[in-house]
Amino acid sequence: MQVKDDEELSKQYNEYVKNVTKTTSLAKNMLFAFLIGGTICALGQLIVDVLKNNGVGQEHANSITLLILIALSAFLTGLNIYPKIGKYGGAGSLVPITGFANSIAASATEFKAEGMVMGLGCKIFTIAGPVILYGLLSSSILGLIYYLVGGIGPWA
Repeated sequence: MQVKDDEELSKQYNEYVKNVTKTTSLAKNMLFAFLIGGTICALGQLIVDVLKNNGVGQEHANSITLLILIALSAFLTGLNIYPKIGKYGGAGSLVPITGFANSIAASATEFKAEGMVMGLGCKIFTIAGPVILYGLLSSSILGLIYYLVGGIGPWA
């Protein structure tokens, strides 16, 4: 009797899940990811081309383009626009460097309830903040040590 009831509950549950779960089209998701990711990459290439045509060297043009895309992504995240782009673009909006910038900016914007110091200081650690924070901190400390020892060792 118990097994029959369990099977009936399982069947009802599976039917419920089937009814409430949204169905998505793989082809549609792939198309949107391609279009959004391609648009971000095309924007990056456009920026590089404009910079190069205005006398900026290739290496500097690439660096400036990265900075522009990161700043634009963080700005759009602050305006709550980039998450909407990500909703439709899926992995297409996450793979470029703009997705990384979005993850940092999104965690930093959630500080409002806790205040500026404790909220922002804690929220920045949630996703990608540690990578940047510890990268900057360790490179600053190592740079200071290198400066203080006068460039001795294999780096001199």
